[in-house]
Amino acid sequence: MVDTFLRPWDADDAQSLQAAYVENADLAPQFGDTDLSTVEDAVHFIERALIPSESRLNWAIVRDGSVVGNVGVSAIDRRHGTAWLSYWLITGARGGGLATRAVRTVADHAFREGLFRLELGHRVNNPASCGVATRAGFLPEGIERQKLAYGADRFDVELHARLATDPAPDGDLLLPIR
Repeated sequence: MVDTFLRPWDADDAQSLQAAYVENADLAPQFGDTDLSTVEDAVHFIERALIPSESRLNWAIVRDGSVVGNVGVSAIDRRHGTAWLSYWLITGARGGGLATRAVRTVADHAFREGLFRLELGHRVNNPASCGVATRAGFLPEGIERQKLAYGADRFDVELHARLATDPAPDGDLLLPIR
């Protein structure tokens, strides 16, 4: 049986993060302009961007003892009860529903913690990410034209949202969040 769960990131995960960056070129946009080609760079990124704060929470997605991705909420606004949800998986962990389960788990957790509206977006040329969003109960709300810029290329983004009052989608969660 595969042991899969979510847990907070720590500096000991730097080697896994660095390997994800080096071995999965398509993940580069997830890290902005940050170069994670060394373990030291990955440690700094974890400390700067993945450790919890008032405005963000991130969890490492762990499968059989290895970090295979991230799921998190950022831009947390307690006054309005809103946040932005994001996720990524290494190539070898994709296609089995893991991202959907992770997104459902974090959405469920965020709603229990008092958030009301969660948003996420994906490039319109990424149907796999759209599938994760819809299977996790996030309804499409529209296209944001040329919202993202990666190098010289601009991409349209489809915005999805899920409200605490929306029906919970069917499917397993990755509980407990450790």
